This record gives sequence, C-alpha cells and structure tokens, in this order.
Amino acid sequence: MTAFLILVSVLATAALSAVFGMAGGLILMGVLAALLPVASAMFVHGILQGVSNGWRAFLLRDYLLWRTIVWYAAGAIAAALVLAGVSVVLSRPLLFIVLGLVPLLVWLPRRHLHLDFTCPVHAVLCGFLVTGLNVIAGVAGPLLDVFAQNVDADRRAVVATKAATQLAAHLVKIVYYLPLVLDQGLGLPVWVLAAAIPLSVAGTMAGARVLDVMSDTHFRRWTKRLVTAIGAVYVIRGLILLAG
Repeated sequence: MTAFLILVSVLATAALSAVFGMAGGLILMGVLAALLPVASAMFVHGILQGVSNGWRAFLLRDYLLWRTIVWYAAGAIAAALVLAGVSVVLSRPLLFIVLGLVPLLVWLPRRHLHLDFTCPVHAVLCGFLVTGLNVIAGVAGPLLDVFAQNVDADRRAVVATKAATQLAAHLVKIVYYLPLVLDQGLGLPVWVLAAAIPLSVAGTMAGARVLDVMSDTHFRRWTKRLVTAIGAVYVIRGLILLAG
C-alpha cells in the first residue's frame, strides 16, 4: 500500500507541478513525510522532484531565462557552502507545520515587495534563500514564486525557469541528506524509486499539455488558491501530531 500511494502521488503531483510550477512538490513532500522517516522523505523527494523539474525544464527549454538561471546558481552554491557546515533535520510535526506556513509567502503584496528574479541581485538572493529553505523544509516553491510573481514574461517562461532553478535546489538537498540515508536506510524498496522516476516524467508531460491551454490570469489565480489550501491542511496535520 505504501508503494502504491507513493507511485500514484508521484504521477499526480508531477502533472500538477507541470501546470502550476509548484503545488505538486508540496503535496508529494507531505505524502512522503507521512510514510517515510524525515531524512528518507527529503532524499526521495529530491530525486523525484529533481527528475520532474529537470524534464519540465527540458520540455520548455525554448522559454528558459538563462541569465536568471546563472545568477540563481551562484546563490544556490553559496547556500550549499553554508549548509555544509550544519546539520538540520526537522521532526515530523514541525516539518508539517513549516510546510504549511511556506505557502503564505505567495500572498506577500506585490506593491510592497518588488522582487524579480530577472534582476541579477534578486536572482542571487533567490538562489540562496530558496535552496536553503528547500533543504530544511523540503519545498520552497511559494518562496520562489515571490521572486517570480513580478516577472514580465510568458507563463511558460516562468514555469520553465522555476523548474530549472528547483532542479538545482533539489540536487543540493539530495547531497545534503545522502549521508543520513546511507546510515539509516532508504525506508522503501529501491524498485519503488526506480518505478517512480518514469511516472514523474509521464506526469510532467501530461501537465505540460494543460499548461499550453491555460491563460496567464487563471495560472496565477489558481496557483495562490491551491497552495494556500494545501498549506492549511499541513498546519492542521502538524498541530495534531504535536498534540498527539
């Protein structure tokens, strides 16, 4: 049953991420955190979301904002160097609460926070903060969206560039949790992970078709609503775990 839930979640969340550029990773992290030890959940999530984001970036490669990606990578490398000197693994209740609070970042008002990851300085800051949060909480899509919401570009350029930057963040997360996984074990059969990878690719391709027919207005509106609803569920879940 655990294997079945993970595989179905991978397919569905990859499709969801291909449409909105996030949300899918947030849901998948919650599923994995409920079924696996935290370190294993982070590691598996990094691999699956890395594949999903990498394939999404490849499918939309003609829309990639390469200048942003280069500056983002500089910030991500800086975050990786800082994280190399510390070890942070959240408890399961705290992880769910943090996961639930992260989506609130998409509601930060544009008029007071003019962040734009096409600006080199903002891109470096984005790389540093998003990579750090992704390693600690498992996901950072809503924070990334704070830097993407003011971008004057086609929705496909936004989704493609976010996918490429998230791939970098997930690679850092994989390396960070690898020693713990080698010490504690993966927490699930290797064949499940192997089977999940092509499902992630299939879900990404299906979601990309939906993105093509969605308007920019609906894309931005439903992204906020979706991640906020997911966040509320996670906060409640975390509080229940703390109380229990």
